[in-house]
Amino acid sequence: MLDYVVRLTRTPGEIAETDVEALRTHGFDDRAIHDICAVTAYYAFVNRIADGLGVQLEDKRG
Repeated sequence: MLDYVVRLTRTPGEIAETDVEALRTHGFDDRAIHDICAVTAYYAFVNRIADGLGVQLEDKRG
């Protein structure tokens, strides 16, 4: 799963059916594969929005 997530994050245009099939061979069903893909894409989206708007993280220390 993590190999898929890294590939989807770093080189999304290179994801192929073989990557999805690899997840299936490790026991992930279609719903789980969808969720893995959706969460990965969501985090990439949110990070790019924040970066694009120059959002700075708050300092959570005391």
